[in-house]
Amino acid sequence: MVHTVIVSLRVKPDMVDAFLEAIGENSRASRRDEPGCLRFDVHRDNHDPNHFLLYELYADERAFTEAHRGAPHYEKWRAAAAELLEPGGQVNTLATPVFPADLPEVGR
Repeated sequence: MVHTVIVSLRVKPDMVDAFLEAIGENSRASRRDEPGCLRFDVHRDNHDPNHFLLYELYADERAFTEAHRGAPHYEKWRAAAAELLEPGGQVNTLATPVFPADLPEVGR
């Protein structure tokens, strides 16, 4: 079953450039190196330049909990996030697509 992760991140104002570099590396490595990672989009809030949202789509829950979280680039991201994010500045929402067949990454 397709697994969605939506992440809200509050970045320290003086760390945005470093954050963009770190999250860019993480998102690209996730898509490139993890067959179960179907999407990894990074969005910036139009009204708050220090607030970012991640939309991640995985083939199944194991692709997220094991392959993604077990990947070397994820460890590197976690270390960077500890320095770049506001304390308590990460909220993860786990979800399941209601209409997975409508997602181009999943197919029909």
